[in-house]
Amino acid sequence: MALKRKTKINPNFSMASMTDIIFLLLIFFMVTSTVVVPNAIKLTLPQSQKQTAAKPLSRVTIDRELNYYVAYGNQREKPVSLDEIAPFLQERYEEEPEMFVALYADEAVPYGEIVKVLNIANENKFKMVLATRPQRKR
Repeated sequence: MALKRKTKINPNFSMASMTDIIFLLLIFFMVTSTVVVPNAIKLTLPQSQKQTAAKPLSRVTIDRELNYYVAYGNQREKPVSLDEIAPFLQERYEEEPEMFVALYADEAVPYGEIVKVLNIANENKFKMVLATRPQRKR
């Protein structure tokens, strides 16, 4: 005598919950990746006791080989010449008149190169901050 079940077992598997989890993870990683600003250029910043609370929108970077890079917001740094820095910053200033420009310069960069960038900011009335790393307490 064969016994039969009243309910049939469904051999299908629903992927709906799995796709929900994947979409939640995708959204999480997209949101967190926009928060992180990767600094792909290796710099050793000079030390300073005071740190500014101003969040700069534009960045000018000078590495130890005297290569210039500019970036805006969360963009990656793009290499430019010294003559291209002023037009780049002027375009960004038209978009955001209250922007701060952060100058990231390796501590091995000669002072004269830093002054060139500071002069560009001064001529165009840009608000500029020098990026430093916190000084160690002794």
